[in-house]
Amino acid sequence: MKQKFNIIRSTCVPLPIENVDTDQIIPARFLKATDKEGFGEKLFCDWRFNPDGSPTDFVLNNPAYGGEILVAGKNFGCGSSREHAAWAIAGYGFRVVVSSFFADIHKQNELNNFVLPVQVSEAFLAELFATIEQNPAAVVTVDVPRQTITNEATATTEHFELNAYKKYCLMNALDDIDFLLASRDAIDAYEQRRASTSSL
Repeated sequence: MKQKFNIIRSTCVPLPIENVDTDQIIPARFLKATDKEGFGEKLFCDWRFNPDGSPTDFVLNNPAYGGEILVAGKNFGCGSSREHAAWAIAGYGFRVVVSSFFADIHKQNELNNFVLPVQVSEAFLAELFATIEQNPAAVVTVDVPRQTITNEATATTEHFELNAYKKYCLMNALDDIDFLLASRDAIDAYEQRRASTSSL
């Protein structure tokens, strides 16, 4: 179910690894599926589990960390353009991913799947990792209307960029098709005016 984005206050899961690629986010062997169901269970599967299925010491297996915000190292989502990576992130329950840089296609895939990529400075990211390491219960606030992210422990705030159309869609829980359907009356009225003008 799509949720509207407004102000998100949450603890974070830290992943201080750079160049995390989409094959690490969701291994290629899971890409045969064409529906989003169950992908959250496979997020970072090869890092979370040993070959025998037993859990590793990966951060997602650490009960000290949790929340709706994933804080990741620079160049998150590089590699192939698979949309399944965004499906897995959303399916796991993350609503926001914070990094100092995102691969462009993956960034768009996240936005299209109701995950907000928040790009911050390297200094802000480093401070955030330090805060979470010191206190796993530290809270971050992402204010979508104002396009700000705040480390509540230090009161450090940064502005982040967000495409106006995608912002509107996130804040109203609309995907591209929903957006068009919501504008159906206006589109029909335009087409009728156009048809009547062309018939003159």
